[in-house]
Amino acid sequence: MTATTSIDLTPALASLRERSATVRIGNVLRLHLVDRRTYIGIPWLIVGVAFVITIFISRIIGFTTGELGTADAMAGQRYSWAVLSPQWYLVVVAVQTIAFGFPFALGFGVTRRDFYLGTWLLFVLLSAVNSLAFTALTQVEKVTNGWWIDNYMFNALWLGLDGWLVDFFSFFVMQLLVLSVGASVATVYMRWRMPGMLVFWSSLALLIVGSVAVITFTSSWPTVSVWFAAQGIAGIFGWLLVPAAVSGLGGYLALRRATPTN
Repeated sequence: MTATTSIDLTPALASLRERSATVRIGNVLRLHLVDRRTYIGIPWLIVGVAFVITIFISRIIGFTTGELGTADAMAGQRYSWAVLSPQWYLVVVAVQTIAFGFPFALGFGVTRRDFYLGTWLLFVLLSAVNSLAFTALTQVEKVTNGWWIDNYMFNALWLGLDGWLVDFFSFFVMQLLVLSVGASVATVYMRWRMPGMLVFWSSLALLIVGSVAVITFTSSWPTVSVWFAAQGIAGIFGWLLVPAAVSGLGGYLALRRATPTN
């Protein structure tokens, strides 16, 4: 007499599918990081070069004005944009990640969904690591009074004003926004080619100009200024998560029907 036992394999199969999805997304992440120079090496090389240049500029200005190390000179260095030097390169990196990585990944049988999720995982990790590094450098620069040579690059603009947590959050959002916008532009091109790019950039220009026109003609600039001041640094960058999320969602929707470039 043989007894048959009914075993419910649904939980096991669901767990297997979940692990498989995780593995596939992780493989996309590893695929991107084969060339670490693009995502890590070159951005930090740009930061290093910008840092050296700021030292030379601060020495030159300080020597010619005789104000090297003074409070006015250090306050003036807070207006330096050198801390944002790698951001312009990261826009190109995001475009290349989609334009070059997408056809390559499809050749290995990677689905569009897994590729996009793996790419966004890369963007989130890069933003977190870079933000942590820039936050630490900002704090060290403050403690050492400009690396003991009165040279400020990281403790500039809004960084260093509201504490390290706000510095980390704001830089994380900015990095994520730059990468997501670059990636979404690349997906628009891959989905609709030049007509799509013309519509995209024209619509963006009209939106910006139209917004400026409405604010100007309604004399609302004081109100806008008060609103921005009320948000604070953390609030302003919190609002920037909205275009980052919109870019991410729009990029995914475009990539679902995109075809690799020849």
